[in-house]
Amino acid sequence: MPPNFEQSNASGAVEATAETATLPVQLDINGSRQTLRIDPRTSLLDALREHLHLTGTKKGCDHGQCGACTVMINGRRINSCLTLAVMHEDDTIVTIEGLGSPGALHPMQAAFVERDGLQCGYCTPGQICSAVGMLAEVRAGWPSHVTADVASQRIALTDAEIRERMSGNICRCAAYPNILAAIRDASGGTQG
Repeated sequence: MPPNFEQSNASGAVEATAETATLPVQLDINGSRQTLRIDPRTSLLDALREHLHLTGTKKGCDHGQCGACTVMINGRRINSCLTLAVMHEDDTIVTIEGLGSPGALHPMQAAFVERDGLQCGYCTPGQICSAVGMLAEVRAGWPSHVTADVASQRIALTDAEIRERMSGNICRCAAYPNILAAIRDASGGTQG
């Protein structure tokens, strides 16, 4: 029997007959080309944390419901727990570690520090990556569920607009007012 196939035993239970094969994958992460040999079922989140030791991206729910694992792929925000690493060989991936450095914070990171947009800090990397992606969506004119004029290319960045667009990122400490203020500061308070 070929490797990676399953067979039923006498009781009808399915059991693996061989170890899962690994595949080579090259990922462009934070401007650096990384080569890994991983199980093709490895999520991007697990590749980042377990294989590359980029632990800024957090594993919260592992079901795409909390946003703690948000990273940027080709400039768009994505839940890294919901995508496979092997799907992103030709993509540009930016994690919280790639947005800025301690001596040169990204404007969104600086705004979170200035506005105390964190408490325990667990969700903060995902919140920041999501906010950066969200502002890019606003600049591109992408409407949200609460956008008043969906035909307009210029979206008013109201508090309701920010809340709706950030609703996929949960903060269990409830630092939402400070997160909102940080995003507003980082956006320059400007409209789309």
